[in-house]
Amino acid sequence: MTPKPAGPPDGGWGWVVAAAAFAVNGLSYGLLRSLGLVLPDLAEHFERSAQDTAWVSALALAVQQAASPVGSALSTRWGARPVVMVGGVLTSLGLVFSAFARSLLHLYLGLGLLAGSGWALVFAPSLGTLSRYFSRRRVLAVGLALTGNGASSLLLAPALQFLLDTFGWRGALLLLGAVTLHLTPCGALLRPLALSGDPLAPPRTPLAALGLGLFRRRAFTIFALGTALIGAGYFVPYVHLGPHALDQGMGGYGAALVVAVAAVGDACARLVSGWLADQGWVPLPRLLVVFGSLTGLGVLAVGLVPTGETEEGWGAPLLAAAGAYGLSAGSYAPLVFGVLPGLVGIGRVVQATGLVMMLMSLGGLLGPPLSGFLRDKTGDFSASFLVCSSFILSGSFIYMGLPRALPTCRPVSPPPTPPPERGELLPVPQASLLSAGGADPTRETTC
Repeated sequence: MTPKPAGPPDGGWGWVVAAAAFAVNGLSYGLLRSLGLVLPDLAEHFERSAQDTAWVSALALAVQQAASPVGSALSTRWGARPVVMVGGVLTSLGLVFSAFARSLLHLYLGLGLLAGSGWALVFAPSLGTLSRYFSRRRVLAVGLALTGNGASSLLLAPALQFLLDTFGWRGALLLLGAVTLHLTPCGALLRPLALSGDPLAPPRTPLAALGLGLFRRRAFTIFALGTALIGAGYFVPYVHLGPHALDQGMGGYGAALVVAVAAVGDACARLVSGWLADQGWVPLPRLLVVFGSLTGLGVLAVGLVPTGETEEGWGAPLLAAAGAYGLSAGSYAPLVFGVLPGLVGIGRVVQATGLVMMLMSLGGLLGPPLSGFLRDKTGDFSASFLVCSSFILSGSFIYMGLPRALPTCRPVSPPPTPPPERGELLPVPQASLLSAGGADPTRETTC
């Protein structure tokens, strides 16, 4: 038998896994973010309201996240490689099926259920596998993978608008189905890795494979509750940023530009945030509070700032607000997954990723339809973004209950800290969170 390595290799094949996770993120969340450009065409074709058509994207997002623990459990039992490959096939079939839809119900089933289930099988296993390959540069690697969201949005937003103008929404969905089939070779690159912190045997029951026992940990429960609230507002710009720009008087390509600007800020911030977190200068929970709050303020700015331009103009104020939202949301994203190994240990990070995605699905299912409902009642998306920003700010407030999320009063000596394979924050009382580089913990204070 090959002995298990003492810790993650922190490189090597891990960079190939990071590239695969980059593509997976781009073909899942990046595509979902750009999909909002299709909703006005669907509303016009089926003669339905914005609230009804918003359920298409909302269901896809909610199923993708709600079923993520299933993807994590299957990955724990059979490995990430076959699970992600099957998920790519399901996603492609869902988009192709939706291209032939004759009613919104067909789109709910195709995009919402089938494609959403495929996305559920690809994201958590790929990101969890990536976390297992890195320790010192873990948050940077996660941030690099999550830039696939912004890079894909930057390319897909104008490309999708071109496809809509050229082939209509049916042709656009059909071509997107072909593109998402590339998730299958991405899954083939996820080479399994055995580590010393892994369980001795695979879980024997489905409930054990889901990792529900993690909720007995107070810090993980706080983290999960805050993330669920943030999910209620975090994904609204994914669905309604483009339609909001259209409501403000911008043309189709102007709306695509707004989405692209947010995507560029998102992608750049993920790399910078990952690098900053790996330096260990500021504890990860504290960064989570800061950037979560800034994301809520960014969504608030998008809802309050008008374009000040006609359809022929560029809408500079809205572009600036979208860029600020992209920077803050991108800074928040890698921290969510980078803090998980410290909460649960490297051996259960795949299960924890799936559970967090499931809890975010509760907010993802609520946010876009609520946004569409408020738009139908008020005539624009301003109230929608105001309400959703309140969810994000509330979740950031809950994060303050995490260990080392807030500074304290007087200096103390840091207690011994367990290695990252077992979790830096638990179970040692008053433990300090190590930086990803394994450096000495920053000197803290307490009352």
